Amino acid sequence: MKIIEAHKSPSHDAAHTHVQGLSEFIDDRPAVAGELHVGVVYSPHPHARIVGIDPTDALAIADVVAVFTARDVHHNLWGPIFQDQPLVADTVVSFVGEVVALVAAETREAMEQARRAVRVSYEVLPAILSIPEAIAAQSFLGYERFIRRGDVDAAIAAAPHKRDGVVYIQGQDHFYLESHAAIAYPRDGGQIEVHASSQHPTEVQHIVAHGLGLRALDVVCVVKRMGGGFGGKESQAALFAFYASLVAHKLNRPARCVITKDDDMIMTGKRNPFEIHYRVGFDSDGALCGLDARLFSDGGAFADLSTSIMERAMLHSDNAYFLPAASIVGKVCKTHVHPHTAFRGFGGPKGVAMIEAILEDIAHSLEKDPLDVRKRNVYSAPDRNVTHYGQPLENLLLPELFDSLESRCDYRARRASVREHNAKGTSTLRGLSLTAVKFGISFTTRFLNQGNALVNVHQDGTVQVSTGATEMGQGVNTRIAQVVAEVLGIAHTDVRVMTTSTEKNHNTSPTAASSGTDLNAKAALDAVTRIRDRLSLVARGVLALPEDRRPSRTAGLGTQPELAVPEGARDEDIIFADGEAYDRLDSSKRIAFGALCREAYLSRVQLGDYGFFKIPGIHFDKLTGQGSPFFYFTQGTACSEIEIDRYTGELKVLRVDLLMDLGRPINHGLDVGQVIGAFVQGMGWCTSENLVYDDKGLLLSHSPSTYKIPSVQDTPRDFRIELIENHDNLQNVRGTKAVGEPPLLLGLSVWTAVRDALYALAPVEHTLPATLPMTLERILLTLDALRLQGLAR
Repeated sequence: MKIIEAHKSPSHDAAHTHVQGLSEFIDDRPAVAGELHVGVVYSPHPHARIVGIDPTDALAIADVVAVFTARDVHHNLWGPIFQDQPLVADTVVSFVGEVVALVAAETREAMEQARRAVRVSYEVLPAILSIPEAIAAQSFLGYERFIRRGDVDAAIAAAPHKRDGVVYIQGQDHFYLESHAAIAYPRDGGQIEVHASSQHPTEVQHIVAHGLGLRALDVVCVVKRMGGGFGGKESQAALFAFYASLVAHKLNRPARCVITKDDDMIMTGKRNPFEIHYRVGFDSDGALCGLDARLFSDGGAFADLSTSIMERAMLHSDNAYFLPAASIVGKVCKTHVHPHTAFRGFGGPKGVAMIEAILEDIAHSLEKDPLDVRKRNVYSAPDRNVTHYGQPLENLLLPELFDSLESRCDYRARRASVREHNAKGTSTLRGLSLTAVKFGISFTTRFLNQGNALVNVHQDGTVQVSTGATEMGQGVNTRIAQVVAEVLGIAHTDVRVMTTSTEKNHNTSPTAASSGTDLNAKAALDAVTRIRDRLSLVARGVLALPEDRRPSRTAGLGTQPELAVPEGARDEDIIFADGEAYDRLDSSKRIAFGALCREAYLSRVQLGDYGFFKIPGIHFDKLTGQGSPFFYFTQGTACSEIEIDRYTGELKVLRVDLLMDLGRPINHGLDVGQVIGAFVQGMGWCTSENLVYDDKGLLLSHSPSTYKIPSVQDTPRDFRIELIENHDNLQNVRGTKAVGEPPLLLGLSVWTAVRDALYALAPVEHTLPATLPMTLERILLTLDALRLQGLAR
């Protein structure tokens, strides 16, 4: 298995302005004349009836202009899948943080004072605050979903070994650096231009129009960049854009809505918590015979994207492993907490956590190395390469990835070293785990798998590209610029990807599901290829002229008669490279790209085009749970070695080795950066990011001081990342594979390594609780429980 050699890649297009503090985010936009500050008044109760709202005291404050409530909203219900959530609560509040009123003020100080002065009286109602409570009350969102293969009951009954258990998975806050923010500007004729920190400009456009009673043509959403998103700005950003837009529309003044980190964390949804009940049958080698799993997620008070998240969790319940017989059933619980939403990996991490925990437990019960159990179950050709939902696996590299990383990281010797260390009974325990990921790339909702792009080539040979992709730090703009530049044979610095705007790119899909480059670069490729083909005919006409009539290599002179360029034709012998176009058969005949563009303009040849792309060949029947929902799979493996202190529970990640298949990366440097960031974020979810709520549904860990994301001290002491060469992923743009989400799931290797370390103390018949995250406190409590029960060996 050949490794891609590291090489210098073009840097992120905004890296230089980021490090200088010059990049513009929403709240960096200068205030304009008449601009108002918008604040939100939200519920302190998880479930209550609104008895009354009295804005009198707030309106008496100097510089307070107005207070708005649900009666000021034209259409109040919204939702990305089901329209079940009020934009502003009208009669009942359903979670702590639900907005009941908006205040508009001349200054931020007056706005904050007014928020506290609005008097809202409530009649508190009973609340459901957990998955078990929701199950007991039969409180659910949407319908029960299932994926089934074979007779799972018979398979488990016939299996030599059986076990059952529960996997408890908590949520995770997105903790983007830029909290939700939006500025709305009223324009002529009742139009609204809203600048939002959003992954989904089209949804913002539609929600603003819907809530204000406007048409789509009256609203433009602009997204220059976000200070992080991670899924948290896919749907819920539309709310804050609407709040700014409502004030701007009602008062005909610009309005800015920027919330604090504390309010953001209290109000907005997280990664869905899950509770998974399973039964599994397996043989003496650890091979799975049948898996029966019931997945329950906490959707929160409203549906948001939770039903689709559940669907992806079910689709990824196999991860890298063949399930001969399976029944995977999913239900989304309706509770009185903030509506949970998209998060990097969507539902995939929960399904993967379940199967990895099961395999770890099976290995312990059989006294086998967990890696051997994983390799025994891994997908392989030819008769074990179809998923439980019926999709054949093409370009399957999982067995080789396991074998290659096992060798590269010296797994067997390190396993022996870990055993030896733990046998000494020192103050620390070590754990080692090698896990995999097989992440499906595509939206599981088919109509979202489309993108469009506008490419404009100017007379000086520079290019502007507009797509529906939104930049949140991941480098999608840089990758799109590279794809366009390569087709035209020019430097990537001669291509600029413009600010995303719904007036240039219509009906766009969110930048999510790791598909931003796949959809939008492919659409840009479609457009720029047609432009290049027309330019090739212009080049042929110019290069055919006598030398004395040929335009200079630096400026078009328009000396030749107007060229005829038939649509759809191309001169295959014209090569675009190094900023020039030349004849493949006679390389002395060449013209500078800028001069060629000038000649094309003078000959009235179209230098702009609109491209479109839709992912082909995907289908999934949500009612039967069968189909091929994914375009391809990104695959990878990771080996993590950890050390925990027996007496404090302190966790250190000693070494991590990652081996990823990303096809042929467009930008090696950006891809490696995404692998690092995703893995560390996944590691944080598994180990330290603990969401703590009080008994009234209020998030207590709502600040950097109480919610612990990984710091530089938590990252692996020894971190090794390699990308393999894979030239067989032919269907995707440039042969690349998506990287945004898949490596996050490899962060689970740290979690399973912690469980591996703890299993070193437990007898064969004992099963450790499968709870995520394994924080310092949970590790210590597990160690204490083993000691108190006299189980520690």
